[in-house]
Amino acid sequence: MRILLAVMAGASLLSSTALAQADADVAPENWPRWARDLGGTRYSPLTDINKANVGDLKEAWSFRLRPTGGAALLSGTVPIVIDGIMYLPLGNAVVSLDASTGQELWRHDVTGGLVRRGVSYWPGDGTLEPRIFYSTGTGLAALRAATGEVDTDFGQDGSITFEGTPYSYPPSIYKNVMVIGANTAEMPYGESGNSRAFDARTGEKLWEFNTVPQPGEVGHETWLNEGWKGRSGTNMWIWYTTADPETDTIYMTIGSPSPNYYGGDRPGNNLFGNSIVAVDAQTGKYKWHFQTIHHDLWDWDLPAPPVLFDVVVDGKTIPALAETGKPGLMYILNRETGEPIHGVNEHFAAKGDVPGEWYPGTQPIPVKPEPLSRMWWDPSDVVTPEDTTPEHAAACRKLLDSYGGTFFNSGPFTPFFLHEPGDPPRASINLPHNGGSNWGGSAADPTRGVVFVNTSESGSIGWIEKRDPEGDYGRGTADSDQIYDRGSLQGPGAYSSFSASYETDDGQRVNLPCIRPPWGRLLAVDGNSGEILWASKLGTTEALPEGKQDTGSNNTFGGPIVTAGGLVFIGATSDRYFRAFDAETGAVLWSQQLQYAPLTVPVSYRGKDGKQYIAVVASGSSFGGPAPRGPDGRPLNQEALIAFALPE
Repeated sequence: MRILLAVMAGASLLSSTALAQADADVAPENWPRWARDLGGTRYSPLTDINKANVGDLKEAWSFRLRPTGGAALLSGTVPIVIDGIMYLPLGNAVVSLDASTGQELWRHDVTGGLVRRGVSYWPGDGTLEPRIFYSTGTGLAALRAATGEVDTDFGQDGSITFEGTPYSYPPSIYKNVMVIGANTAEMPYGESGNSRAFDARTGEKLWEFNTVPQPGEVGHETWLNEGWKGRSGTNMWIWYTTADPETDTIYMTIGSPSPNYYGGDRPGNNLFGNSIVAVDAQTGKYKWHFQTIHHDLWDWDLPAPPVLFDVVVDGKTIPALAETGKPGLMYILNRETGEPIHGVNEHFAAKGDVPGEWYPGTQPIPVKPEPLSRMWWDPSDVVTPEDTTPEHAAACRKLLDSYGGTFFNSGPFTPFFLHEPGDPPRASINLPHNGGSNWGGSAADPTRGVVFVNTSESGSIGWIEKRDPEGDYGRGTADSDQIYDRGSLQGPGAYSSFSASYETDDGQRVNLPCIRPPWGRLLAVDGNSGEILWASKLGTTEALPEGKQDTGSNNTFGGPIVTAGGLVFIGATSDRYFRAFDAETGAVLWSQQLQYAPLTVPVSYRGKDGKQYIAVVASGSSFGGPAPRGPDGRPLNQEALIAFALPE
C-alpha cells in the first residue's frame, strides 16, 4: 500500500471542553476505554471523592480474577465501565460485573488463547447493538454487550482472523474504526510491524500503515543500503491509541526497529521507528510524524501513546499532545502539525566503535520540560551507606570494581563500545536504562493543561559483543544472524542493570539500584510553560531499615489517573501501595497497602447506586511473604480487582 502525504489545512483550534464534547460517548460517570477518553487523558470529572474526604476512602468490594491461580498475565488489566456495568478479561474468559457490587452478570469463556490487558467497547450505530471486542492474538471477536453472547453479525460468525503479524491486545476504537498494532519478535528480519484498521460493524479491513516506509513513501530515504527490506520490529506494541475527533486523526507510537542494540544492517535514522505518527483515522494516510530517537541502539522504543490536551502560550490556545518514553524525556507538540511547542534541539550524541555501525551524530532533546529522569552519571551518583545500608553500598562498589572502576558516560544517549573476548572490561553506564516513563504513560487535567507522569530511575552497564551462539540475547532471537548484540560481565547476551544484590540480616536476598535515591517519582508538568510543577517520591523499599525506606521505587508497570476532585491516583510500585496525591502540591493524601501490587492503571466511575468508585487490579506474587492459601491449598486473591468508595 502506498501512503500519501496529506496536508492539514484550516484545522480549527479546539478547546479542551470542545475536545471532551466531541468525544460524546464519555458521560462523566463512565470509563469506556483503557485511558477513558479518545485523548487518553485519564481524567474523571467526578468530584464526590476529593481532597477533603479522600482520607476516608475504604474498600467497597473485590472480585477475584483468577480463582484457581495460574499465569494469565493480567497485571496490566484495566476494566471499562459503561452505565454502571463493568467489563474486563480474566485471561480465559471475559466477564461483565455490576460496578457497584462486583456481582457477576455474565461470563464468556474464551478458547484458543488468552485475553490480556482489556476489552474494547463499541456503542453500536443505531442498527447494530453495542459490542465488546477482544483479541486472543490471532484475531478479533465480538460479543453482545448486554448478554455476552457471540455477535454473529460481525465478521465470520462473530470473529475475524488477522492476516500476518499477531496482536494480543484489544483494538482501539474510534467511531467505526478499530486500530490494532503488531506483536513482532526481535529478529532483524521477519514479521511486519504494520498497524492495521478494521470496520467495527463488519470486520472488513480498512487500511494498513507501513511503519517501515516503502519506496516512494515519506521516510523511505531514512533507510540506507536497502535496510528497509524485510525489516521487523518498528511496531505499535502498546494496547491503545489516542485520537482527535476534531481532525479525524489517530496518533500511533511506533517502537524501535529490530534488532534492538545493533543497527549496522539498517543505517540511517530509520523512520518510523521511535516516532509518533499521525494518520487519518478513516484511511490511514500519513499526516505528520515526530521522531524521538534517531537510529535506536538502546531498545528505548515508545510505549504509551500521547495524551491530548490544550495549552495557552502567549495568550494563544494551541492544540497539544505530550509524549513520554523510556529515556525520561517529554515532548510537547502541536497535535495538528507535530511541531514542538516549547522547543526541541538536536544535541550532539557521542559515537561508539562497533564495526559497521551507523551513528546519527545528534538526538532530539526538548528545551522544556527538562529531563524527567537522570541522564548523566558520575561517581558521586553511587549509593552510599547513609543512603541505604553498608552492605548494599559495598555490593555496588564491588559491582563497579568488577568492571574495572572506569566507565564511559556522555549523558543522554550514551553509546556502548565493542568488547572483544579476553579484553578487560570497557563498559558504558547509561541512564535511565528502561526506566524513564514506560508503558504506564501519562494522565492530564485538560482544565489546567497539566500532565502527570511516573518515572523510574535506573541504569545499565555493558557493551556490545559478537554474538555467542549459546547466549540469550532477547525474545525470539536465538536464530538471528546479526553479528553484534548486547553484553556484560553477567554472561553472553546479558545486559547488566546498574543494581546490586546483597543479603539482609534476616537472610533475605535484595537487589537494589546503585544510583542514589530517589528511584521512582511522580511528576506534574505544566504543559503551558513546560515547567515541572512538582516531583514527589513514588514508592518505598521495605527491605531497608526504618528511616531509610522512603526511596521511591521502580514503577515501570502502571500509570496515573487524575480527577476533578483534585486527586492523582496511582499504584505502579511493588510495595503494594495504592496512593492518592494532591494534584496541586504532590503531597500524599491517602494510601492503602494491598495484598498484591496494583501494577496497572486505575479507573474512576459512578455506579448505579450513585456513588463514585476508584478501582484497580492488584496482581502478582505476594511481596509481603508467601501467598495465602485457602482450605483447598490454592492461592487466594492472586489477582483481584478492588473497588474503593467513601463510606455511607
